[in-house]
Amino acid sequence: MKILHISAECYPIAKVGGLADVVGSLPKYQNNQNVTSEVIMPYYNNKFTNQNEFKSIYEGKVNLDVNEYEFRILTPTSIDLGYNLFLVDIPELLFKDYVYSNDDTERFFAFQLAVLNWVTIWENKPTTLHCHDHHTGLIPFLISESYVYSDLKDIPTVFTIHNAQYQGWFSHDKVNMFPEFNFDHVGLLDWGGSINPLAAAIKCAWKVNTVSPSYMEELKFEANGLEHLLSAESEKCVGILNGIDTDVWNPETDSYLIKNYKTSTVQSGSKENKKWLCNEFNLDEKKPLFAFIGRLVGEKGSDLFPEVFRAVLEKNECNILLLGSGNNEVENALNELKGDFEGTYNAFIGYDERLSHIIYAGADFLLMPSRVEPCGLNQMYSLRYGTIPVVRSIGGLKDTVIDISKENGFGICHNEVNKEEIVTAIDRAVELYKNQTAYKKHRKNIMSIDHSWGASAKEYINLYQNLKTENYAE
Repeated sequence: MKILHISAECYPIAKVGGLADVVGSLPKYQNNQNVTSEVIMPYYNNKFTNQNEFKSIYEGKVNLDVNEYEFRILTPTSIDLGYNLFLVDIPELLFKDYVYSNDDTERFFAFQLAVLNWVTIWENKPTTLHCHDHHTGLIPFLISESYVYSDLKDIPTVFTIHNAQYQGWFSHDKVNMFPEFNFDHVGLLDWGGSINPLAAAIKCAWKVNTVSPSYMEELKFEANGLEHLLSAESEKCVGILNGIDTDVWNPETDSYLIKNYKTSTVQSGSKENKKWLCNEFNLDEKKPLFAFIGRLVGEKGSDLFPEVFRAVLEKNECNILLLGSGNNEVENALNELKGDFEGTYNAFIGYDERLSHIIYAGADFLLMPSRVEPCGLNQMYSLRYGTIPVVRSIGGLKDTVIDISKENGFGICHNEVNKEEIVTAIDRAVELYKNQTAYKKHRKNIMSIDHSWGASAKEYINLYQNLKTENYAE
């Protein structure tokens, strides 16, 4: 069995969000289960590509309406990621110092065409094409409907929805970019009057999955306009919970940490990382440290942070440290709080991989008051490092965090995203911290929870195998 994962992101090559972590981990764990799992993604102008050497293994051309672009398929010559990596180099479109921009239609359309043009000449073709998010969502349509790719139509396609809020819409005016296909089937591309790559993938892929079971159910009621479609296609939809790469996220071996630790030494190990954070960001080491790591966007509830943080910090019972970027207005408001709460609050606007690891290790609680959370990986990282998550019960957060008030509970949960409920959740966490016996017990217990990719990788493999007997193509 040979699986080709197709994605716009993959850690450590290029990372914007959780998509990169999934695509950078799942293939490695699949390869440990006696399948061949490979990754293909764009060739960007970034630190990874500048610091490594690559060789060209294929050259070709793609046409977007009247425009023709040359492309190369590159592969690294000296780095072992646990899977074969291939990069699509289209200098005019993809070789940028960013992953996403305001208009990515042509960029990712050309990427998808280049992938398929290369796969068509493979002698030993993939058993399954696994497409990730809307940037690869046109591939199931192209291989099922385009005459150019008719040789690929019997290859099963799996499409994973990492976040249904982003669908890649573009105008029907650009339909001429498509290689010739049966125009009677143009409706497969449409949803709501636009060409919608995410909707097209849901219609055309042999199997569709989301990154947690709860998110799959939630999308039937709230999917940014795709609710009816997902309900109609529910028989081929399934939720598979993401895992984490426990080789990368391991407090015993994590080279980013100030001090490494294991379950039996979590108190002393976490204390040293917390001490470093408090010294670096002028915080009070004696108080519980709450942290947020992520994008400052509405999905994460970050627009409420300025008023929530002010309400919490005025009680003077805790510290808050934020690592993230996004909405400029929110960034400015969070920066302004620094002057009012010096010594108990700080924010790093931007992203720093090393700092994120130290925060997971040194914080006492991780905040995730998400409005939308398809799976969430941050809460799994925090559990692995002994940091108790404070989350809104939705999507993958609902599947992975149980409130301490329930049997076998270990986290702090709230049901709505508003100032009052978030503040109340933080207050509950502060009270837990005051009870050090209970707090330390929960901290040790959560480190033993297994969220590695092993079980989820096997679920995906079973899904691929079942495609051989299930006729989703017709």
